Amino acid sequence: MDIDSASCEKSMSQVDVDSGIENMEVEDSDRREKSNLPEKEPSANSDVSEEQALQLICKILRVSWKEQDRDVIFLPSIAAEFHHNPKDVYSDFKDLIGQILMEVLMMSTQSRVCNPFASLTATSQPIAAAKSPDHRLTLVQPSSQGGSPMGPSAGSFGASSLSSLYGCGSPHSMALDAAKRTSPSLPTPTTPTLASNASTPQFLVPPSPPSAATPRHTLNPPTAPMPISQRYRPYSVTSPWGAPSPSSPGQRGFIFPGPSPSPAGPSVPPNTPVPVPPPCPHSLSLSSPRVRNQPATAPLSMVPPSPRSNTRRAAFASRIPPSSPLSVLFSALSDMSQDSSDEDSEEEDFSQVQFGSSLGASGGGMSCNSASDRFTIETCKETEMLNYLIERFDSVGMEERKAPKMCSQPNVSQLLSNIRSQCISHIALVLQGTLTQPRSPLHQSLLVPYLLCRNLPYGFIQELVRITHQEEGVFALIFSPILHGLALAVKECSFDSDNFKFPLMALAELCEIKFGKTHPVCNLVTSLPLWCPQPLSPGCGREIQRLSYVGAFFSLSVFAEDDTKVGDKYFSGPAITTENTRVVSQSLQHYLESARGDLFKVLHNILLNGETREPALNYMAALVNYNVKKAQMQTDDKLVSTDGFMLNFLWVLQQLSMKIKLETVDPYYIFHPRCRLVVSLEETRLKATMEELKSWLTELHEDPNKFSEPKFPTECFFLTLHAHHLSILPGCRRYIRRLRAIRELNRTVEELKNSESQWKDSPLASRHREMLKRCKTQLKKLVRAKACADVGLLDENLLRRCLQFYSTVIQLILRMVDPAYPNINLPLHPEIPKSFAALPEFYIEDVAEFLLFVVQYSPQVLYEPCVQDIVTFLVVFICSQNYIRNPYLIAKLVEVLFVTNPAVQPRTQRFSEMMENHPLSVKQLVPALMKFYTDVEHTGATSEFYDKFTIRYHISTIFKSLWQNLAHHGTFMEEFNSGKQFVRYINMLINDTTFLLDESLESLKRIHEVQEEMKNKEQWEQLPREQQQSRQSQLTQDERVSRSYLALATETVEMFHILTKQVQKPFLRPELGPRLAAMLNFNLQQLCGPKCRDLKVENPEKYGFEPKKLLDQLTDIYLQLDCARFAKAIADDQRSYSRELFEEVISKMRKAGIKSSIAIEKFKLLSEKVEEIVAKNSQSEMDYSDAPDEFKDPLMDTLMTDPVILPSGNIMDRSIILRHLLNSPTDPFNRQPLTENMLESVPELKERIHTWMREKQGGRLV
Repeated sequence: MDIDSASCEKSMSQVDVDSGIENMEVEDSDRREKSNLPEKEPSANSDVSEEQALQLICKILRVSWKEQDRDVIFLPSIAAEFHHNPKDVYSDFKDLIGQILMEVLMMSTQSRVCNPFASLTATSQPIAAAKSPDHRLTLVQPSSQGGSPMGPSAGSFGASSLSSLYGCGSPHSMALDAAKRTSPSLPTPTTPTLASNASTPQFLVPPSPPSAATPRHTLNPPTAPMPISQRYRPYSVTSPWGAPSPSSPGQRGFIFPGPSPSPAGPSVPPNTPVPVPPPCPHSLSLSSPRVRNQPATAPLSMVPPSPRSNTRRAAFASRIPPSSPLSVLFSALSDMSQDSSDEDSEEEDFSQVQFGSSLGASGGGMSCNSASDRFTIETCKETEMLNYLIERFDSVGMEERKAPKMCSQPNVSQLLSNIRSQCISHIALVLQGTLTQPRSPLHQSLLVPYLLCRNLPYGFIQELVRITHQEEGVFALIFSPILHGLALAVKECSFDSDNFKFPLMALAELCEIKFGKTHPVCNLVTSLPLWCPQPLSPGCGREIQRLSYVGAFFSLSVFAEDDTKVGDKYFSGPAITTENTRVVSQSLQHYLESARGDLFKVLHNILLNGETREPALNYMAALVNYNVKKAQMQTDDKLVSTDGFMLNFLWVLQQLSMKIKLETVDPYYIFHPRCRLVVSLEETRLKATMEELKSWLTELHEDPNKFSEPKFPTECFFLTLHAHHLSILPGCRRYIRRLRAIRELNRTVEELKNSESQWKDSPLASRHREMLKRCKTQLKKLVRAKACADVGLLDENLLRRCLQFYSTVIQLILRMVDPAYPNINLPLHPEIPKSFAALPEFYIEDVAEFLLFVVQYSPQVLYEPCVQDIVTFLVVFICSQNYIRNPYLIAKLVEVLFVTNPAVQPRTQRFSEMMENHPLSVKQLVPALMKFYTDVEHTGATSEFYDKFTIRYHISTIFKSLWQNLAHHGTFMEEFNSGKQFVRYINMLINDTTFLLDESLESLKRIHEVQEEMKNKEQWEQLPREQQQSRQSQLTQDERVSRSYLALATETVEMFHILTKQVQKPFLRPELGPRLAAMLNFNLQQLCGPKCRDLKVENPEKYGFEPKKLLDQLTDIYLQLDCARFAKAIADDQRSYSRELFEEVISKMRKAGIKSSIAIEKFKLLSEKVEEIVAKNSQSEMDYSDAPDEFKDPLMDTLMTDPVILPSGNIMDRSIILRHLLNSPTDPFNRQPLTENMLESVPELKERIHTWMREKQGGRLV
């Protein structure tokens, strides 16, 4: 069975190029012969002899037992066995392969002088820069055309072949020497160009040492080509057997470039290196060279060594014992850095290992200030073994691609399969430390750097999992350190580079590996002790993020509060413009989508795996339950998970919920005894009180048959709903608070700048300057944080998914209140379903809050098909106020209608039209809003008096818009003529107009007073500084109050103007007419009376004060209500009315041209009519002050004309109690509910009062 050494050598030389081996002896003729190999391939029907099989084994495993050679490993033990008794050496080829691999590995463990792998130049230095002028070669990782290195191995290493490197396919930007011969147009390594695939990592190989340091085994001559395996690029490590060979001069360095995350975006640079704990004594830092700024066409040029670098290197060298292997390595590294002034400077820092990137600022350039990317690669025997075994695994695929017909024969295919499985089996032994010393499970696996750089052969990890997963102990021993290493790697990543994607992609692909119905890695991940750790402190939300295994992966964030590096890198500096920010934001959002996509793959595969679904759901529920404090208005951020973490979790849940059918969701889930979500009984419910809730739950749980087993769609749906409550909504609130803080700081800075002339010479000048400086610094931080939040929160894709999910929630809720949905009818059933009443209030409140945020900051999101459900939801619950206990929740729904009004947000006009033209809206919305306008008078809150003005302002704006829609005219007219409800509405309008105009005009008077004082500079300067500051502070407050109140007052007056033009009768009712006339007279007196000059202020438009428009509207109301009854009401107002006032009003309207002469004449006629009534009243006026007490109203102490008795037994005048009921439907004596129907006339008392009045008048009244 001797193998012909010549043929074996020939075969090996032919496979050198494809297997990545640098063979000095490969000539052009050999290469030509290799290119013709497919033509010379034996036919598929020819049998492969045993001798050919042995040659194939030797060629792939790079071994020989015939004779020693520098390109193979000589096996003395097997050679001796072949020499003594060749037939007893092996029973089958699988046995022989196992013996060969074991002997090779045992030789490496026992040899202390010579490294057995040193003879394999491709293993000890897989790639050498033979002819590169700068002695460097940059490798660009190929695209994913061939598939993932973790994908299934189907008899070939990958779809792509090495022909692409030699000009037969799409060439890479960094060509080899061999490629230059075949394709001269390729760029040379001295002027590298960026790869077409910008997101692909690049690797830098340190230069060769000087020739003086060349030991026994020589490198390839400069003319040798440099073939490279397109998939597998093993690490080069220092030999632990003494002096290193020239083929292993130093460590392989890895640089991840920072490409733009999207083709349209700017070049997004990678991250600044992050220090990590020092490596163990047996590990070395492998670093890539530092690079300096260069144009995009030459991004990888080098810088000479710095004095600091030389000093540190000398200091470190002095601490290394001469006998240590590190001394030789350090000398090699030092020589490398000093080889030429054109070569790079490697600033070695052995005390810290950094994982990051060396690329610099945005725009594709390099930063000479950023340190190098560094991985910790252990320079141990196991690493050399792994390099050898992985490359042998790779060589099988090379052979299959080179000779597919021969390899498809059953016996050859089985042989190659045996080689693969034996390589994997021995790799498993190496990873466990069986051949050397056991490795600690807490130590990072040797495979982690290979996984991060994605340069393992195709199908390698798949095969490793397949062979080891059936033995749980062995599988855990191998893959637990891998998972641990990936977690450590992702903790050092950030979105300031694209490094984050490598650990994420590695974990996602590991979790995707499946055999039968089992995902072995998923089983291992969920069995880790820190899969779902129990809380140890009150900060359980932050704990589970920091301690849980996948928490590190979900923690990647763009928010400044979570990771300052993103903001510092992309949103700082004077060059940041709006356009730059937009482009960078889009690029970072692309990063986010990429990371979240991998996170989804991880969690999705764990959920798909039947054995791990329960732990996964428990973990997801724990994330929600441990972070309930995030929903609070004020919470300690240190106790809960970060916004970025929760939004990543939300994105994954949204993807999981996307295909859930609503029919499969159980609405009773949150009341289920086995509900994973913890919903406190103290959580506010939509309608039920706590007592009602407890009673209903007790009744519900008495019959377990009412509940069905919770299914995944139900659990996933409610987990997603609660995750929205804890992620997107707190993020929105934080965003709004930040904007408010930015406005306040801007205002403070402006005030300090504007008042500098006043304080620059004062004793407090230094303090003011320091405050100004601090404010500017803080303002920059906030603006930077806001830009980061724009990326994470104002992502249209994220907001659209939230909107779509809330649409599904709305459909579920509407089905609970009316099973006939979408054919819903109003009014809803008077009996409220208990399941709906017991729902947490935030189920509806969150929808309203989210809509308010979206309309203000991203209104384009509302143009979605699901908006129709949202419109129905708003109309139904605004028109069914009895279904919701909290009036402020109704107010939020009303506010959504307000902010989507075209007068407020023009970009939501389509949404507003959908709402106005909705079939349910046309008949029900106007009366419902009118009812809420009056009901909001009493909300039960301490701030109810001021809250009602804002709510009514919203309703008035909506009414104006609805009035312009002809479809709503009929409903308005029905309400105008219906009586009671509209009368209450008018009463509230009168109350509000009276208060708002009074307050706003009074504040204008105070503003006028201060402005007049400040005009007199001499008098103003004489005031003490404290008094000046006090007056200025009061002025600022009055300006704010006047602006606010005038806006509200203007709206109510406009509403009066519109209503009185359409209908007059309700305004003339006995309980309303006199009050309306008194209000109008008072405000006319303010505008045109003797003190009207006190309202004259500088820049009245600044406060929204338009006296001419206001006077025009008030006088219009007089004219629109002009009749005898209203004239009498004006005349009866003895407080404000006077003939002189009306004459002054007429005079001002003429001077200012406010009204036409016809309108002025009509107003003059009304004034004359009022004067006639005043004259008659003065003639017939009687004094009834001496009336008996039983004839007087107990509240107003006036003579009753129509007494009525209340349920409490008290007697009042009908007009007075009716006026009270318009404001409050309660008994004024005991606050019990009271309506007009409960009043009873007292005819006997009424007759007695009228008899007394006749007697008083001396019989003049008939």
